[in-house]
Amino acid sequence: MTDMNGKPRILVVMGVSGTGKSTVAQALHQRLGWEFQEGDELHPAANVAKMSAGIPLDDDDRAPWLAICARWIAAHHAAGQPGILTCSALKRSYRETLSQGFDDVWFVYLDVPEAVIKDRLDRRSHHYMPSSLLPTQLRTLERPGEDEQVITVVAQGDIEQTIRSVLDAL
Repeated sequence: MTDMNGKPRILVVMGVSGTGKSTVAQALHQRLGWEFQEGDELHPAANVAKMSAGIPLDDDDRAPWLAICARWIAAHHAAGQPGILTCSALKRSYRETLSQGFDDVWFVYLDVPEAVIKDRLDRRSHHYMPSSLLPTQLRTLERPGEDEQVITVVAQGDIEQTIRSVLDAL
């Protein structure tokens, strides 16, 4: 499940929109020095347009985006380079697509209460994902199972505490 030093080399910071994926991933990037890729930047323009219009994505919409994210992961795996990617990875099948069976890919699931997420989404203005799509994301979310390579962190407060929890698990 890990690299030769006993640690995951590729982290996918996951959860519904508003859980703090970008914030956590940036902090991990700064602490670990691993390359960071914001998964939202990999969305095809059509997906961004749909979400901006308040239209939820379906599996067909997500497939090309997940393929791009999977290629990023595969390239890092093949090169033996550590990396951090943000991706909602809402379904087990999405996580399987992303991890491709690689044992060095681990998911960091940010578990945040719905009320906290809603408040965060309502306050943010720099993102195309409206809070009106949160219920759809929550319905789509399949929480990672114990049989998956996952670090689950309750991430509703102090970012330092969240980062410490991830680093301790690593």
